[in-house]
Order: sequence, then C-alpha cells, then structure tokens
Amino acid sequence: MLADAMLLSLLREQAIPLGDTPAAYQPLIDLVGDAKVVCIGEATHGTHDFYQARAEVTRLLIEQKGFTAVCAEADWPDAHRVNRYVRHLSDEGPEESLRDFQRFPTWMWRNHEVLDFITWLRQHNDGLSPGQHRTGFYGLDLYSLYRSIQAVLQYLDEHDPAAALRARQRYSCFDHLGDDPQAYGYASAYGQTESCEQPVLDQLTEMLIQSGEHAAQVPDLDPDERFVAEQNARLVRNAEEYYRAMFHGERSTWNLRDRHMVQTLVALLEHLERRQPDARAVVWAHNSHVGDARATEMGRAGEWNVGQLTREHFGDRARLIGFTTHRGTVVAAHQWDGPAYQRVVRPGLPGSYEALFRDVGIDRFLLRFRDHAALASELPDLLLERAIGVIYRPETERYSHYFGCRIADQFDAVLHFDVTRALESLDPVEQQEPGEVPDWLSSAA
Repeated sequence: MLADAMLLSLLREQAIPLGDTPAAYQPLIDLVGDAKVVCIGEATHGTHDFYQARAEVTRLLIEQKGFTAVCAEADWPDAHRVNRYVRHLSDEGPEESLRDFQRFPTWMWRNHEVLDFITWLRQHNDGLSPGQHRTGFYGLDLYSLYRSIQAVLQYLDEHDPAAALRARQRYSCFDHLGDDPQAYGYASAYGQTESCEQPVLDQLTEMLIQSGEHAAQVPDLDPDERFVAEQNARLVRNAEEYYRAMFHGERSTWNLRDRHMVQTLVALLEHLERRQPDARAVVWAHNSHVGDARATEMGRAGEWNVGQLTREHFGDRARLIGFTTHRGTVVAAHQWDGPAYQRVVRPGLPGSYEALFRDVGIDRFLLRFRDHAALASELPDLLLERAIGVIYRPETERYSHYFGCRIADQFDAVLHFDVTRALESLDPVEQQEPGEVPDWLSSAA
C-alpha cells in the first residue's frame, strides 16, 4: 500500500472532477458499456445530492443506452401507481402518483427530487416514436404484505371471480391478526397462530400455472397487468416468510429481503424481454444493498445483498455505483416510525473513506475502479464506510453507521460529494432536531 501522501497524489490523478451539467457524468456512462443492470446507490436515504445525481445518470442511461426500467427500493404496489403515470396509463398528476407512499419513511420517495424525475420520465415517454419502448418505474421491496393481498384480490375479482374466492380463502389466515405483519410474524413464529406459509405458496403457484402455455384460458389477456398481479402474489409469499423469520435468529431477514428484490428484478427483466430482447434496468437502492456484500463486514457475517446477487446472476453485465459524503445535512429520524428531521451529518471519522476522499481536496469527483486496477490495488485493504439509512444516531455514529469494507471491490465506481444537503420532502420536516449543532462549527473539520 502507498504512503498517505502518495495515495492522495494517486487519488487526485485518477479523480474525475464533476461539474454542474449532465455531461459531467459521461465518463460514468462510458463505464456502463453494454451492462444490462446498473445499480446506483446512496450513502443516505435523505440527501438531495445523491438523489439528483442518480436521476441525472439514469436520464443519460435511458437516453443513450435504452434502459427501460427504473427499479427502486420501494414497495411494488406503491411504485405501480407511479409506473402507470410515467407510462401514460393514468391521467393523474406526478404528485398524485406518489401518494401511495404512505408507509414510513414517506420522504424516501415523496420528495421533490423524485417528483422532478418522474415528471421528466413521463415527458420522455411521451416523445417516443411508435415501436419504441416506454421506460417504467417499479418497486423491488417486500414490506407491502396487506396492500399486495388487496391488489391480488382486486385483480382476480375483475378477471376471474372463482379464483378470487379461492384466494380469499387462502389469505383469510391473516385476517384475525389485523393489519400488522409483525404481529402475524410473532404469532406464527411462536405457535400462537397457524402459519400462512402453505396457503400463500398455493396461491402463487396457481397464478403462475394459469400463466403457463398449458393453462386454462381466463378472460384476462393483458400480460402486463397479469404480471403485476403475479408479482404481488410472489411478494405476499416472500413477505410472509420474511415476517415469520423476524422472530427466528437462524435465518437472516436481510438475506430474505435482498433475495426477493433480485428475484423481482430478474422476473421483471424476463417479462420485459418478451417484447424487448435487450431490456435493461437501473436499480435505485442504498449503498448497503447496492455494494457487493462480499467486500464488507456484512459479507463476512454471512449476509448477501442485491449487489452481490446481481453480479452473480448477470456477471460482467452488472455495474455497481456508490456514493460517499464527508459532511452536510440529511433528512432522517432518530427512531423507527419517528418524526423526520433535517439532521446534521458529522464529518467523516478518521480511518474512513469519507475522510480520505475529503483530503483529496476536490469538492465533487468520480473514481472508476473497474478500469483502473492500479488505483484499486493501492487503496487500503480495509477502511470504514458510513451508511445512514432512515435513522441517524450521531451520538453512537461509529457503531450505528460505520462498517469496514474494501470499496474498490464493493463498487465499480464511486461518486464523492464532499458537502451535501438534505433532500426536499413533499411532507413537513422539522428543520433541525433540538440541541443539534454542526460539529464543524465547534471543531476542526
């Protein structure tokens, strides 16, 4: 490994400064090449700069590379309303299309940065010539157990009433536990209620069989709407397993969740390929999902993630892109389901990539590891990396938000923004949590 001064010199040599125009991201688009899946992360769930840059890169991928799916770390039924808007399948406005995102944290998708992107995406789709494929917006996550049940039933009520009756009977095993999926998970895990594992599997199996070429004919002939319903049924099956596993230590709910997201991604691409053989997808998720888990502490603990599974499935046609920041502000809560605040992000800790990249002395820059093997080989074997999700606890930051990793193996490229600011939520956000003071006002940053 190089001495500190030599390493900083190498980083300055390899860093590509980022200007304020979309053209600044062209070196990243060139790195994508003919990739089928590009996963673009974020170091927090509440930073304007990450969301804006990710949207800019995605626009370029759609315009230059023909990407036709944007797949977000969001619930499938909530994102489907947005999908209908951007693909001109509904007449509602862009903000209306985001209203199904009611589950905590609402600011993660109900924000001005996403609003601007989906407005642009609808306009882009409107300008396509006949025969060109419209780009859709899809959710990969699995928290929407009960909303997905309702979506399956609504679809079957309209297209196959007899199948709807069978589905209601299967899904009725959830009824006596209200609408709290964790209550179901606890009760089933500890034998207080019968597991719904077999009924939800039976429902998914029936819907998949009906879609097969030897299936009995049903009135529905719309392959897109049928696929949406099947994905909701698959989500119910995987969410049931997820919530039941929350109360058993032997299975990682993280693994179940990320496996579901990649299963959804693969199924979506296979569906799109029936009309567009070279369908391509952009994935929007947190760095902790997008970066290859094998290069992090979580991988050594037996966890995998979207980035690892995507590389394993798509091989050389996958690209993983991450973000880092040294300091700034962020929208986050102090506890789960708590109020959202505009929080102060502390300067990166010594021994972290955030602190190392700050010392490069360039406000915003791109590092490409995939095609710069010398740079990747000279980085330290293990440094800390910060991850801020929907919760930020600066008082325990080292243990709550940092993990060790090899960033050049974790990502193909990283975008570093030295100072960042909080995103603009469509819903009210407290400007600052009481008593919170920026560290760099009272100490050297």
